[in-house]
Amino acid sequence: MAIPGFEYFMLPILNKIKDGNEYYIKDIIEKIINETDLTEQERSQFLPSGSTLVVNSRIGWARTYLSKAGLLQSSKRGYINITNEGKKLLNKNINDISIKTLEQYEVFIKWRSKTNTVENNVNNNLFKNITPDELIENELHIINTQLTEELIEQLKQVSPRKFENIVVDLLVKMGYGGSKREATQVVGKSGDGGIDGIIKEDKLGLDAVYVQAKKWDSNQVISRPEVQKFAGALLGQKAKKGVFITTATFSSEAIKYAENSDIKIILIDGNYLTELMVEFGLGVNIFKTYEIKKIDSDYFNEE
Repeated sequence: MAIPGFEYFMLPILNKIKDGNEYYIKDIIEKIINETDLTEQERSQFLPSGSTLVVNSRIGWARTYLSKAGLLQSSKRGYINITNEGKKLLNKNINDISIKTLEQYEVFIKWRSKTNTVENNVNNNLFKNITPDELIENELHIINTQLTEELIEQLKQVSPRKFENIVVDLLVKMGYGGSKREATQVVGKSGDGGIDGIIKEDKLGLDAVYVQAKKWDSNQVISRPEVQKFAGALLGQKAKKGVFITTATFSSEAIKYAENSDIKIILIDGNYLTELMVEFGLGVNIFKTYEIKKIDSDYFNEE
């Protein structure tokens, strides 16, 4: 048989973890591959990049889609377990799971609309208008969206002190403060006076940026009073600039207050934080690299 599409693997994954226990994802992948009627050639078939087995990639994406529909979850790195919604779905004695099955879950629809997937373009008969370059960009967007969401999950599991260190590391990578050793000073205890730290705006320390770093639930909305409190703390320090960084989101009123404040306040929510981490290579590494080449016209010129 040909290697099945990723939808094929969604039901086997849920069936393997239906008892509610935590399972090491690599063990689940191995069991599913062994139970799938694949030839040795199919099992050893790589993606064109040569870095990942096709079957492993498809099982991996099946797990991702199940996770985005809320049917399985990862309570710790490398492990998965079924959710109550996953158990309810299996109790319906279904024969398979497809994208159409997952579209009954609002959380999945919300995630899928955010990724703006190429599949949506196909369904809307727009695929014929997509150039190869656009196709690559769309797929890269999907992968990076998934990566930023995985980063949020990782950030949820770190301690508040570790989160503050991550924030400092990011600001240093962005060019603030010089080395990490000299980049920041902690003001008393964490959150003392509404300020978690001070970082140099430049390597010479000509100005300072006051930082508040809060690891809150990503679904939590930070309202205007929290930003006002931070602004008050900045005034108390006679500060001119502040950055409020969090894993949560800001309300529209909080954003408007920061924009209209006499003090320069930058708000960085969970989505923007993870985008910056990807952009500046913090907490991530390069998995694979593709080269796109074009004709060197100068080479063929005859003079």
